[in-house]
Amino acid sequence: MIKRGAVLKTPENCGGLALVIVFYVYLYADVTEKIIGASMKIHRYLGNGFHEVIYQRCLEIELKKLGFNFEREKEQTVFYEEVLVGTKRVDFPVEEKFLVELKATTQLENVHLAQAINYLEAFELEVALLINFGATSLQYRRLQNKYRVPK
Repeated sequence: MIKRGAVLKTPENCGGLALVIVFYVYLYADVTEKIIGASMKIHRYLGNGFHEVIYQRCLEIELKKLGFNFEREKEQTVFYEEVLVGTKRVDFPVEEKFLVELKATTQLENVHLAQAINYLEAFELEVALLINFGATSLQYRRLQNKYRVPK
C-alpha cells in the first residue's frame, strides 16, 4: 500500500492551516480491480452453490479475456527441515506477482485468510485476492505479504 496525500487548502487561503487528505493506492490495484470485476460478473451469472472448480474454470476464461499471464492450480513442494513432506496448490498465480485463491463456502473464515497468507509467503508473492463465490453476495479480501518487498 502506498500512502499519498493531497493538500486541498494551503496556509495562504485558510488562515495558516493546511488541510491534507490522505488516501491509499494499493499495490496492483488496477489488476486486482479487473479480477474482482470479472469475479462479480461470474457470480452474477452463476450465483452461488456450485463447486469451487466451476468458478475456477469460469475465472480462467475471464483471465484469458483480460490478457493476464497466469497458471491454474500451480503446485508447490513443501519441506520440513529439508525433507519433502508434501505439495500444495494455489488456484491462480497471476503475473508472477500475486495470486488469486478461490473458495465456494457460505462464509469466509479465518482459516481461509491464514491459508492465503501462507500461500503468499510460500510462493514468495506480493498480493493475494481471496474470493468466495459460495455466499449469496461475492466476498473478497485483498491481502499483502508483509515479508515481500515489491519488485
